[in-house]
Amino acid sequence: MHGGISCLPFPRPILSPLIPRTMASLGMSSPEHREGQPASAPPGEHPAAMLPPRVSALPRYSLYARTRLGYLFYQRQVKKARERYPHGHSVPQPFCFPGVKILPIPVLSNNYSYLVIDTGSGQAAVIDPSDPLAVQAAIEEEGVMLEAIFCTHKHWDHSGGNEALCQKHNSCRVYGSALDAIPQLTNPLADREKVSVGCLTFEALATPGHTVGHMVYVLDGAPFGSPPCLFSGDLLFLAGCGRPFEGSPETMLASLDVAVGLGEDTLLWPGHEYALECLTFASLLELDNSALEQKLQWAVQQRQEKRSTCPSTLGEEQTYNPFLRTHRPELQEALGLWQGTGEDPDAFRARVLKEVRRRKDLYQAT
Repeated sequence: MHGGISCLPFPRPILSPLIPRTMASLGMSSPEHREGQPASAPPGEHPAAMLPPRVSALPRYSLYARTRLGYLFYQRQVKKARERYPHGHSVPQPFCFPGVKILPIPVLSNNYSYLVIDTGSGQAAVIDPSDPLAVQAAIEEEGVMLEAIFCTHKHWDHSGGNEALCQKHNSCRVYGSALDAIPQLTNPLADREKVSVGCLTFEALATPGHTVGHMVYVLDGAPFGSPPCLFSGDLLFLAGCGRPFEGSPETMLASLDVAVGLGEDTLLWPGHEYALECLTFASLLELDNSALEQKLQWAVQQRQEKRSTCPSTLGEEQTYNPFLRTHRPELQEALGLWQGTGEDPDAFRARVLKEVRRRKDLYQAT
């Protein structure tokens, strides 16, 4: 995806050999990227029962999200991913509806950026442009005008390309929450605020939890005869969800409920390719879930061919994503949790969500 394109202005400070060693000494991959690392447990032992020695996630997260060191680490990630995946980690599969085209752009080792095009006017928006070279290559290949960047949150693997793209496209505006320190933010958005790009209409929804200012964006599909499209960043993945670094289980549950409320036919475009790992973890919780088993088999085939697993639908997600099944008795029973007498239903669901998250964290840490 990068071949033959001119290099964008992109700061490349010399990386001291101490930086990778410092990150490694803290167990530091970027905080969300550990979602994609499956566990290895002894036969017959549930990975969630294992508690390996490791550094707390909080110091790693603080370094990555809030310091210059995190930015330098992000740049190193970009460089290594370009070398390892010169054409992207997955085969891009464009989705077209009358008047709109959605192009997933595989970036870094497992992220997705999305180029959304109003095919009538040639105007386009990009969601979470972490690698500006990959995004610019797609823009040039499609021959479109970049009018807007929608950032779901501040983390570098979702916002790191903002500066370079804004330098290349002078009229481009950067949208996101003022509660997150999003680079080059020009247009802070409030919850439920709408933005038009050509004939495309995006609605911003506040979904705090992963970060305090996390937002998702919903493309209105009605004018094109298509379902709504949810660009979920790190709120929601196929069969998974992001870690609540800056929010409580109750906050994350409320944000997930916002997403579910969009309707079962809504197409889910997540910020990461985590399907295989998340489905594998989910299958350890619900052993008799046929929908989950079928989706896992499908995902195995897709990833063997390096094909993307997105989009799914929110209706589909509710049949196998444990983070959206906190209300299901079969999941509660599998976790060994029961609602207390007089316990508020949502408080109980938050407790279920917290336990699923705890087990997922332990699973990926082993």
